[in-house]
Amino acid sequence: MSLGPLMVDLAGPELTPEDRELLKHELVGSILLFARNYKDPQQLTALVQSIHELRSPPLLIAVDQEGGRVQRFRDGFAVLPPAHSLGRRYDVDRREALELARATAWLMASEVRSVGVDFSFAPCLDLDYGVSEVIGDRAFHADTEAVSALGMAYIVGMRDAGMAAVAKHFPGHGGVVADSHVALPIDRRSFADLDDDLHPYRLAIENRVAGIMAAHVVFPEVDSKPASLSRRWITGILRGEMHFHGCVFADDIVMAGVASFGDVAARAQLALDAGCDVLPICNDRKAVHRVLDSMRVRDADPASSARLVRMRARHPPPEGLTGSAPWREAVAKVNSLNAAPAFALTEGRA
Repeated sequence: MSLGPLMVDLAGPELTPEDRELLKHELVGSILLFARNYKDPQQLTALVQSIHELRSPPLLIAVDQEGGRVQRFRDGFAVLPPAHSLGRRYDVDRREALELARATAWLMASEVRSVGVDFSFAPCLDLDYGVSEVIGDRAFHADTEAVSALGMAYIVGMRDAGMAAVAKHFPGHGGVVADSHVALPIDRRSFADLDDDLHPYRLAIENRVAGIMAAHVVFPEVDSKPASLSRRWITGILRGEMHFHGCVFADDIVMAGVASFGDVAARAQLALDAGCDVLPICNDRKAVHRVLDSMRVRDADPASSARLVRMRARHPPPEGLTGSAPWREAVAKVNSLNAAPAFALTEGRA
């Protein structure tokens, strides 16, 4: 059975009979875990194993484990700093900051891999223009060269741990005030004015980043639809002009930012037509079933399924990670970031 385009969530720390039935549907291909699915590493390892046993090939399992405000697994995991702390260090010592970004990413990815999870939605390549509260300190920096350099170091660190990266939120969420979780952000800049926002993605694509997540942001000078539902953005610009051949994730299609573009089934079809490979639908099980009822199995694209398979971790979870010399060294580096004074040398902090 191939992996389908839907990414779904789970209600709690163990699979329910309803979960098991849903996860066997051939249009489901991946799962996004949240804090509610986590008690401790042992419980999570057992949950992941029970998910993997349901299907062959196994479903892919993802998490948002950026650090700072967005870290779903906490107790028993290293405390990850927000990306902006790496940007602050970059202003002081660029070489050290790049080493710290790579070490932080390796630590995050290695710990997530140790419980069997395939990948994390990281890093954020948004520029911090100082206007977006939902991005804020999730962004590395306000400067495109800094974001590009730190983003690549982070992607390489994840790759060192055998994990594929998902750069987000294409083509950029940092230039709008509205939070797409609750409203539709509109960025009225021209395409030419977005060059700084697109630069980190161009570099990541040149270096074979595996995944990119599209933002629920409308750029009316480019298209009337948000980038996540826009064929112009996904197929025309990202795949055509920027030559990205990896896996494209829409942001969660039940978010309020895209609610005005039809019901959830219509939004799912728009995202597929735009060229997205994966459609996350989380925190709304009824919406999942509405999409499943509306979508035919033959709507699933074999090429998309193949791109999704490439998101699978490259090797088995590491054994004996905690306490190993590389782990201790990475934890020490991350702790040095966490202990650094919270001064800011850049203007772009929300």
